[in-house]
Order: sequence, then structure tokens, then C-alpha cells
Amino acid sequence: MTEHSLRQQICEVGRRMYEKNFVASNDGNISVRLAANRILTTPTGVSKGFMAPESMVIVDLEGRVLSTGKPSSEIPMHLFVYRERPEVQAVVHAHPLHATGFAAAGLSLEDCVTAEIIVTLGSIPLAPYGTPSTPKLPETLRPFIHHNDAFLLANHGAVTVGKDLWEAYYKMERLEHYAHIIFISRQLGGEKILPKEQVQELLALRGQYGQTGLNPGCSTCVEDCLGAACLNYANKYDPHSEDLINAVVTRVIQRVQ
Repeated sequence: MTEHSLRQQICEVGRRMYEKNFVASNDGNISVRLAANRILTTPTGVSKGFMAPESMVIVDLEGRVLSTGKPSSEIPMHLFVYRERPEVQAVVHAHPLHATGFAAAGLSLEDCVTAEIIVTLGSIPLAPYGTPSTPKLPETLRPFIHHNDAFLLANHGAVTVGKDLWEAYYKMERLEHYAHIIFISRQLGGEKILPKEQVQELLALRGQYGQTGLNPGCSTCVEDCLGAACLNYANKYDPHSEDLINAVVTRVIQRVQ
């Protein structure tokens, strides 16, 4: 893929994000890996619906600008992802309405609810709040970055990553669509979480979608747990950790409500 083609693709992804109301005004940012240590990213202060290929900015993994222009102030979050996940080739950050609504309400989308999400996108955790454009924001992703490809950012928005720019963008589309489904289901009495046996059947299909290593979709190891099949079980939560306690309390409150 040539650099010129990637510049054009970023513009097209930005246009789609703007038309779908994933971003407003100059919000959001997009990046793609040009080489191991070179990242092409959107400029600061430009609407994603009206970008030009020549306005894109090149930076290295330390954030040093290697071309003309000024990158988005949130480029450190993108660079954090690239450093932690060498296989990731693109990062998309946006503020889609329903997904950001969940993030603003402090609600994750981690439960095993719909088959399509379990076999493709996997679990969607809620990263704690970190002030945008500061080093605090990238660090909020650290507990999740090696187990997930889509993230809600508390009181902020959403981030998706992929093996190429289109995969990262389509994951953002899928995330927002799923958040909309869950929102509607809660107007109708609440979503129904799939039982362990049915989730295990879906896990067996994940290889067909190229998603064998991601969190399968359960939020915590409570109730009818997937056990060792869940990446949370072995890697994410210490049984006595504050994160686990808070997650269990949140789940109980949601059940009562």
C-alpha cells in the first residue's frame, strides 16, 4: 500500500465518520502505520469530513514530527497502541453517539449478548477517565490493550484498532451499531446474556473470523463463568483486586435495576 493511497483512505474514513455522526466539528483522529517507526495521522484542528490527503502528518513512535503540519493532540494515545501492539496497523478514535453515551454513563459493553460481537469484536471494556491530550489518557488503556480491539473511554468516546485502516474503521461502525442495539434492548426490558454453553459454541467459530486471541466477551468471572477460556480469568483480574470488586458491584447494581 503506497503512502499516497493511505492518505486518501484516511480522508475517506474521515468523511464516513463525519457523515455517520461519529464525530462533530474537529473531533476525532485517525492514524495508520507507514513503517515500524513511522505513523501517518490526521492533523489537528481539521474536520474529519473535509480533509485533504496532503494535510496528513507523519510522526515517529516517540511523537517527533517528520513532515510539515501539526498532528492531533491525542496522537500519544495512538502511539501508545502502536508501541504496545506491533501487529496493529491502524487506530481510529471517535465520539459515536450511542457508544459515547455508554462511556459517559460509566457503562461497558463487555457482556456476552450478541453472537456477531462475540465472534468478531469481542469484549468492549470501559477504560477509566483520563484527561484528553495528556499522558493520563493512553495509560487508561494499559489494562486492556493486549486483550481487546475496541474500547470505550469514560466520559470521552471510543477507540478501535485493526490490521489495516478499514478494519479499524469497521470495528468502530460495529461498536456503535452494537451500542445502539443494547440501548434499544434496555428500553424493551434489558438484554439477555447468553449462557456459558452457547458462548463456548461461538468461541469455536472465532477462528473463521480471524479473532482467536481476543477476550470472548464476558466482563467478569462471576455467575456462570467461562473459566480459563476467558482471558479475564487468567490475565485481567486478580481475585482480590479493586477492579474485580468494583466490576462485581457494578454487575449487581445493574441486575437490581
